[in-house]
Formats: sequence, C-alpha cells, structure tokens
Amino acid sequence: MKKKIINTAPLTAVHIVHKELLQPYNPISINLIGAGGTGSQMLTSLARMSQALNGLNHPGFVVTLFDDDRVQTANLARQLFTTAELGQYKSVALINRVNRFFGLNWKAETEKYDKQYCSIAQGMAPITISCVDTVKARFEIAEILNIYKKNSGGHRDKPLYWMDFGNSKDTGQVVLSTVGEIKQPTSKQFAPVGNLPFVTEKFKDLLLQSEMTDDTPSCSIAEALAKQDLFINSTLVNFGSSLIWQMFREGIIFNDALFLNLKEYRAQPLKIAA
Repeated sequence: MKKKIINTAPLTAVHIVHKELLQPYNPISINLIGAGGTGSQMLTSLARMSQALNGLNHPGFVVTLFDDDRVQTANLARQLFTTAELGQYKSVALINRVNRFFGLNWKAETEKYDKQYCSIAQGMAPITISCVDTVKARFEIAEILNIYKKNSGGHRDKPLYWMDFGNSKDTGQVVLSTVGEIKQPTSKQFAPVGNLPFVTEKFKDLLLQSEMTDDTPSCSIAEALAKQDLFINSTLVNFGSSLIWQMFREGIIFNDALFLNLKEYRAQPLKIAA
C-alpha cells in the first residue's frame, strides 16, 4: 500500500480585495494627495484605469486631487505642467486637463489634506493615495485615517486602503495598507491576510531617518533634477498603478510594497507577511 503524501508547506499569504470595490454600484471615490512629480503622473494613470474599467462594466473612479501649491518654473519638465500653467494651482491645472481629455468630472481641492480639512468628516474615500514630500504629512494622514476607522461606521465612503509613494533622487518605494481589518474569505489554497500595516508602522524607523533629508523648494529645473531624477516618479507610479490594477482586475494581491532603485535598474517587491 502506498503511503499518502501530506503537503506540509505553508500556504502563500495573500490579500483578498474588499468585495465592494470589485462590484460597486457607483464609481469608487479616491483621494489623491499631492500633485507634484508623483501625483501628477498618478492622476493620469488613474484616469486611464478608470476608462479601462468602464469598458469592463465597472463604474470606475471619481478622484479628488489635493494640493495647495501653485505651478512654478522649477516644476516644469519633471512634473506634468506647461509654461501656460505657471501660477495656477497644481491641482486645478491637472484636474481641468484630465477632465477635458477623458470627459470626467473629477474635483480639485486647493487645500491641504490635514486634520483641519478633515475635522468635519469630509475627505473620506475608500482609497487614499498619498504622494507627499514630508514624513510629517504621512503621519498626519495615518492619524486622520485612524480617526475615520473608528468613526466612519457604515459610511458609504469608509476608508479601506491607503497607498503611499515616497522617493529620493533615484530610489523610491510604494506601500499599500489596509485601514483596519478587511474581512477575508476562508481558503484552502492561500493564507488570506486581512490587515496590511500602515507605512508609518511598517517602516517607521526608515521614515524617521529620512526626516533629516533636505526638502527645501527648488529654484530652477536644473536644481529640481539634481534632487530627483527625471524618471523616478513615473517609474514608481507605473509599479503602484499596476498593483491597483491587479486589485481591481484579479481581486487578489500577493505583494503589498515595492522598493525601486532606478540607478541600478532594480525593483524588489515585498511579499505579504502571514
């Protein structure tokens, strides 16, 4: 008689996406925070994804872009702005352009996404995407989302996911988190993980170390390019956008973060931890 072989290998850790994102009745609200090098690229990617999802019988997205900065000469080339937009609010310039091109009705906010703005329970969205420059801003976003987690109840736009982008001159990272626990189905094939920690928890020490870096404004295009490579933002956005696309197309993800080194042409995904 042959002995039965029992597979004792651990199951692969995955995250099953919240079902309300996959088959919604209305477009999914997304808060995009920051309209600079990364945010300007991310807005275009979200518009493309939304249009593609419409073709797959999904209502797509409705995006609110937050940024209180105005377009300056140093923003040209590395960020998606033209000389005709100098002096305009970044968020307004980008939203107007995307709305015209894709026939959308997305919204620009010329305010910071901070505790003051969110104090009257506005600013909720199932997905938050942050493209901010400072560690302080990330920790404030984390604090806001934690408050929403406790008080949102059955709100239609209850926060579910937070994707954070960060980069230096030629390196960067993108981290996907859940806002609290996302209920997971049982599975014999995988080990579903319902809680993906915030970037401020998962990489707290790394963030605090990077707080000392120089974030003073650039005065020229040359100075801006000396601080951040021309293609670091767009490359990082492509990876983050692919992760969001996988969430909506497949409903399951195997990685929740990625580290990019553009100088060495290396991208290192991080598997979801069981």
